[in-house]
Amino acid sequence: MKKYALIILAVLLVVSCNKQQEKALKSADKDFILKIANENFAKKKWKDALALYDRLPNLVAGTDEAPNVVFNSAYANYYDKNYRLAGHQFKNFAGSFNDPRKEEAAYMSALCYYQGSMDYNLDQSSTELAINELQDFLNNYPNSERSKNINQLIEELMYKLEFKAYENAKQYYKMAEYKSANQAFENVLGDFPSTKLKPEIYNYIMKSKYELAINSVFDLKKERIANAIAFTKQVEKELPNTDYSKSAVELRAKLVEDGEKFAKLEKEVEARRAELTAKQKAEEAKLAEKDKTNKQLEEYDKTLRINNKIKRDSAALQTPKPAATFEIKK
Repeated sequence: MKKYALIILAVLLVVSCNKQQEKALKSADKDFILKIANENFAKKKWKDALALYDRLPNLVAGTDEAPNVVFNSAYANYYDKNYRLAGHQFKNFAGSFNDPRKEEAAYMSALCYYQGSMDYNLDQSSTELAINELQDFLNNYPNSERSKNINQLIEELMYKLEFKAYENAKQYYKMAEYKSANQAFENVLGDFPSTKLKPEIYNYIMKSKYELAINSVFDLKKERIANAIAFTKQVEKELPNTDYSKSAVELRAKLVEDGEKFAKLEKEVEARRAELTAKQKAEEAKLAEKDKTNKQLEEYDKTLRINNKIKRDSAALQTPKPAATFEIKK
């Protein structure tokens, strides 16, 4: 019987609370609305509290209750995982009120942006914004106790950016676009020189350079083999006694072997090119000689025609005109 009584009492309390919530939502009495909102907040009923806090800004504007409404509303949104809105509210509080909780609000604002950072495989504009907000807190409160974990949070977010760039570069490698992969991995190192992913990035750069060299077009092969061999030595030097350095030694042996084969092929190609060049020059000389002979014949023919014309003109001048004749009339 006692058990049923407790259940009935609990139901009555819920009904009573619901009635109070509905009454507050319809009320224009700011004190009553604020009272029920604060009770909901204390009971961690975040959505009910927010429904009432949202009605209060205009009602409490310019009063002593205004800072508490903004502050509690921000925390309610934070606990309800509305991080972007909570961050905006905390930031607004820190910038609008000369309140002892100003530093706490600034910290919570930065923390909200941190919590709102998206997974690495999604758009990372929220992560970049969070890093800026955390850095702003460090700049404004360098000696704060709350600053102790800020650097750790920033490092965590930076790693997320690094990892996204790293994964994007890996996609080029998986698609066998080795030139693009090589450039993308080098960009990661340039953008994040202290990245923890350096060994993995070195490994992918080395393998990309190897694939580029082995499968290179003739004119670029020698340069790419030399470039790949040089990078295997860099990996061996910077990552000694690792699987990556062992892989570097193995790949370098293959590159050297391929380079020796290419050197022989290059000599054969050069000899063939020299032979073709010589034949081409001989053919060009033969054509030039033929052209010269044709021109000489043309000049001779032209000279002959001119001489013949001169002779005809001279003969015409030396022949006397015929005597005049008269017709005799009968």
